[in-house]
Amino acid sequence: MALQVGDKIPSFKAIDTNGATFESDSVVGKQSVVIYFYPKDDTRVCTEQACSFRDQYEDFKALGAEVIGISADSVKSHQKFASRHQLPFKLLSDSDKKLRKLFGVPNDLLGLIPGRVTYVIDKDGIIRLIFNSLSGKIHIKKALEALNNSL
Repeated sequence: MALQVGDKIPSFKAIDTNGATFESDSVVGKQSVVIYFYPKDDTRVCTEQACSFRDQYEDFKALGAEVIGISADSVKSHQKFASRHQLPFKLLSDSDKKLRKLFGVPNDLLGLIPGRVTYVIDKDGIIRLIFNSLSGKIHIKKALEALNNSL
C-alpha cells in the first residue's frame, strides 16, 4: 500500500553517493526532508530536475530541509551524475527497488518508466505533500510551497 499524506515515513537504509550506508533516521524526525524519486541519471528531464534542486538547494536549507534523490541507478552512476552536475545533496541507490515499493511509487507511461514522485516530510517525520508528475521542474516549486506552508 502506497504512503499517503499524513503517514509517518518508515525507517529505511540505502547506499548513498559516497558508497556509505544512509539511514533515514539520521534526518527524518530531526528536520524537514524532501525525498524525490526519479527515473534515471543523465536523462534530460531527470537532469533538469536534479539541477533545479541544486540551484535552489540553499532555499531548501534556509527552510531547514534536506533534499535526497532516489533512483534505481548504481552508486557509480550516481557518483558520476552528482559530480558532473555538482549536486550538493545525497543520491540513494535503489537498485533492488525496495524503497520504491516501500513508498508505493507507481510507474508512469503504461508502467514502462519508473515514476517521478516527490515527498515533503516535516520535522516530525510526517508526509505533508506527495507530488506525482512527469514534469521535473515543477517538483521544486511544489516542494518549496509545501515547506513554506508547514512553517
